[in-house]
Amino acid sequence: MTAFIKYVTFDCADPRGLSAFWSEVTGYQSVAEEDDFAALAAPDHRGVRGILFWRVPEPKTAKSRMHVDLATKNPQNEIERLLALGATKVEYREGNGSSWTVMLDPEGNEFCIG
Repeated sequence: MTAFIKYVTFDCADPRGLSAFWSEVTGYQSVAEEDDFAALAAPDHRGVRGILFWRVPEPKTAKSRMHVDLATKNPQNEIERLLALGATKVEYREGNGSSWTVMLDPEGNEFCIG
């Protein structure tokens, strides 16, 4: 038997706010909200089953060593939608036969879209 990724977890200052952002980004549905915790569940079982958000006292201070990669058929339209939701565009990159845009969520967590 092998392991699988059940959750991707974000440490954050505002679990409800950040989970609302990622719900809009991914279509995952809210299944729990408390002052220090929020959870989203996948609409199907093809990928990561859930996303968790835990309140932590310390702010983000360095680049994340892990990040989420998103895929879409129309990256430019999706980037514009994500910007309207509160994301920040960092830079466009190309390499290894592909291209992607590095972005930040409202709390500064890096993610890519290509």
